[in-house]
Amino acid sequence: MVRPVTMRLSSLLALLRPALPLILGLSLGCSLSLLRVSWIQGEGEDPCVEVVGEPGGPQNPDSGHQLDQSDEDFKPRIVPYYRDPNKPYKKVLRTRYIQTELGSRERLLVAVLTSRATLSTLAVAVNRTVAHHFPRLLYFTGQRGARAPSGMQVVSHGDERPAWLMSETLRHLHTHFGADYDWFFIMQDDTYVQAPRLAALAGHLSINQDLYLGRAEEFIGAGEQARYCHGGFGYLLSRSLLLRLRPHLDGCRGDILSARPDEWLGRCLIDSLGVGCVSQHQGQQYRSFELAKNRDPEKEGSSAFLSAFAVHPVSEGTLMYRLHKRFSALELEWAYSEIEQLQAQIQNLTVLTPEGEAGLSWPIGLPAPFTPHSRFEVLGWDYFTEQHTFSCADGAPKCPLQGANRVDVGDAVDTALEQLNRRYQPRLRFQKRRLLNGYRRFDPARGMEYTLDLLLEAVTQRGHRRALVRRVSLLRPLSRVEILPMPYVTEATRVQLVLPLLVAEAAVATAFLEAFAASVLEPREHVLLTLLLVYGPRDGGHGAPDPFLGVKAAAAELERRYPGARLAWLAVRAEAPSQVRLMDVVSKKHPVDTLFFLTTVWTRPGPEVLNRCRMNAISGWQAFFPVHFQEFTPALSPQRSPPGPPGAGPDPPSPPGSDPSRGAPVGGRFDRQASAEGCFYNADYLAARARLAGELAGQEEEEALEGLEVMDVFLRFSGLHLFRAVEPGLVQKFSLRDCSPRLSEELFHRCRLSNLEGLGGRAQLAMALFEQEQANST
Repeated sequence: MVRPVTMRLSSLLALLRPALPLILGLSLGCSLSLLRVSWIQGEGEDPCVEVVGEPGGPQNPDSGHQLDQSDEDFKPRIVPYYRDPNKPYKKVLRTRYIQTELGSRERLLVAVLTSRATLSTLAVAVNRTVAHHFPRLLYFTGQRGARAPSGMQVVSHGDERPAWLMSETLRHLHTHFGADYDWFFIMQDDTYVQAPRLAALAGHLSINQDLYLGRAEEFIGAGEQARYCHGGFGYLLSRSLLLRLRPHLDGCRGDILSARPDEWLGRCLIDSLGVGCVSQHQGQQYRSFELAKNRDPEKEGSSAFLSAFAVHPVSEGTLMYRLHKRFSALELEWAYSEIEQLQAQIQNLTVLTPEGEAGLSWPIGLPAPFTPHSRFEVLGWDYFTEQHTFSCADGAPKCPLQGANRVDVGDAVDTALEQLNRRYQPRLRFQKRRLLNGYRRFDPARGMEYTLDLLLEAVTQRGHRRALVRRVSLLRPLSRVEILPMPYVTEATRVQLVLPLLVAEAAVATAFLEAFAASVLEPREHVLLTLLLVYGPRDGGHGAPDPFLGVKAAAAELERRYPGARLAWLAVRAEAPSQVRLMDVVSKKHPVDTLFFLTTVWTRPGPEVLNRCRMNAISGWQAFFPVHFQEFTPALSPQRSPPGPPGAGPDPPSPPGSDPSRGAPVGGRFDRQASAEGCFYNADYLAARARLAGELAGQEEEEALEGLEVMDVFLRFSGLHLFRAVEPGLVQKFSLRDCSPRLSEELFHRCRLSNLEGLGGRAQLAMALFEQEQANST
């Protein structure tokens, strides 16, 4: 009996042996946990539990017994949203940028101290060399009523005393920009600043310290700790230091006498705050270089010059430009050298990747070409020669290569020839005879790609010549994406809808008013509506019934239903109404700052469309003419069939803005030929209209007004940007436009083309013709 028991124990131990470390670990962990609980209970008070007690309330010494209750108090709760129906609805306006809502600040503001004598010379040179590198660049002068050069923001203090100028400059920075920037760099206009290095320096410094950084100089007769920053080389002030200095500016201006503004500021900081100038902080060294008189920047090669943030003194504007050229060339050389090093590292590491060298894209370091997943995503190539391009904007098969396209092609050919000579010289030297074939396409992942077939003449070192044909590939990569500077606009601007109504459109105007009430009046959008009732020569006169009586009654009913709503109407009589003439009538009835939304009876503008109108129409800058979505005729475009059984596949997509509740939608397309809708300011329209009247006089103006639309007025007689984009929120039912023979040839052609393209898609038209032929044959 002993042997079987022993065998059973050995087999059991063999089974448990892999789990023994786990069992021992669990036992040890449980033992330590019990020991820790006994220690905590023995101490009688847990300082961590005190923290989670009731904030502001009395703390219980025996709060260790209330640990569970404290944890419950800090559990998240979902508070449902409730709005009192008795209170009026108020629309919440959000800021345009999330940066404003979060309270984020820009990194660096640069202030330049200038004078009457150097504002138009050295200050202009500073602006042209560094202004595009900084978010904001301000110029401060003591000259009263100084005239600012173009593109410069000049602040005049009216007193040229150095201490007064510095004090007022700091006061202005604190008042207007103290809450918007982390760092303030103050310099003189006879200083050249290496802008990228200065911006990088500000990006490496902590913003939570009082810092006065620059080229430290000692006061005459003062100790080593009392130093000021030399103004000729510029200096950085942190925002926290500027906030602390602001209350002491008036006292320092009365107590400290100094002929130099930099010394005055240094003494004020030391006397009031005890902060002196430093040249190094957090491992960052502020490096500067003093330029000797008559020194050529092209020949300067010392390490102090090459690594300098600021160079001083600069006696004239041409020297400023020469310094900028020198430092720009150095930055370009360093950039090319760094690119070559990174490309070599990428090439060495490629062999370690799963794809190997086959996964290496050209050029090295740039994204691979876009890979289409279907034939609809294939990026096409545009063919061109030195004289013509075969992809024209108007759809023509061939047009002259001119303007920016010609410059772009010439630059690509010159670059290809330069790269070939750089690679094969001195053995071979290439000369271009002509461009045989050229292809280019835009890849959104990489940039503009070129493929060129060049007829070259190769010249050897011995003078032998031979004609060669070579194909080269080039890429103009996408550079850093930048935000274009645009004027600030908000979504609180009131929109004035203008609806011209012909007698033939009076029957469908009621549907427009009902849709307007549901999408605009119901949510209380900040919108007004003006109905422009266009009577014919014989409509509504001599006891005849008013064709717009129903429209006026519907407008009055909406005003009664929605208190505070204003639906004004104007009556005009015209035999052949022109969009520009009708707009002239409305424009005279409204202030110049009115934002117009010119619409049609088939348009249904909603809140999203109105907001895009507010954001895209900018006074004095831009007019917005959206492209609406036009539904095809229901006779040729069948409605979408009901959902099929499971497994039958997804339904085809609905057109933009379609509402499933209104029934099955039909197909359509964005009508690029129509330009009846538009958003613009009255002041911009009046300016364009005045220019039209100035260029065209008398009978010529009358004839032009008959064949022009409002978009054409802005396009031909205004300097504004014309923004034209598809608007998925504007969906129109199918309707045939009335193409007046009084329109110009171009407008009449666009009107007819819009009607024809709006009948249906190519497949639908082909099917209709096929069915008609089948019916005729039988």
